[in-house]
Amino acid sequence: MIKKQTGFTLIELIVVIVILGILAATALPKFMGIQGGARAATLQGARGAVASAMNIATATQQSLNLASNASVTLDGVAITMANRYPTAAGIITAAGLSAEYSASAAGTVATIQVAGATTPANCQFTYTESNGTMPPAVTAADTTGC
Repeated sequence: MIKKQTGFTLIELIVVIVILGILAATALPKFMGIQGGARAATLQGARGAVASAMNIATATQQSLNLASNASVTLDGVAITMANRYPTAAGIITAAGLSAEYSASAAGTVATIQVAGATTPANCQFTYTESNGTMPPAVTAADTTGC
């Protein structure tokens, strides 16, 4: 009787493992780069939401002919205003940012970061309230740590 063996030889298995290792070594850096790019794009989206919310709140206040520090209501939520623009705390509420972001207000500055960023302090932008003579400042997004 002739018995025919089936299966892979040890050499074939080693070759397949080596090829998979090479593929993993080249694909992993690309995958990591994609995640950082996605977080940077998410941060740019939040920056756009903040700028839009600022303009909508200002336009609403002016169209209703309210005082410059009077709160406005957007989607049933009161937004605090100062000098015709949302305050630092008010802009966080007005923008309606999701749980993907970490937003905090300290004094007249709101800081918005992407949750889960490699270096959150380098994956953020800030909103500074209007001082009465100048409109609010929304800094360019720092995406070096995304």
